[in-house]
Amino acid sequence: MKFTNYTAVSELLLLGLTDDPALQPFIFSLFLSMYLVTILGNLLIILAVSSDPHLHTPMYFFLSNLSFTDICISTTTIPKMLANIQAQHQCISYIGCLT
Repeated sequence: MKFTNYTAVSELLLLGLTDDPALQPFIFSLFLSMYLVTILGNLLIILAVSSDPHLHTPMYFFLSNLSFTDICISTTTIPKMLANIQAQHQCISYIGCLT
């Protein structure tokens, strides 16, 4: 008789930066400030390129596209990490990880 394991993985455990609860607010504020600076800086690049007609060249077009891509990537990963730090919940669903 052959036994097999049919356990389905529904969550993955994310190991955080630290287990010390006293450092959690500092890490949260550090990553939140870096996220806000990233979003604000990229929005300013996009605004500068779109508002000045002298910057309507292919180089600045691709720079604004790169800034937009950076905003999208940062917005998909950092808020989930901030929510996990704030709630001290270190699990992510398998579907969420694949997404």
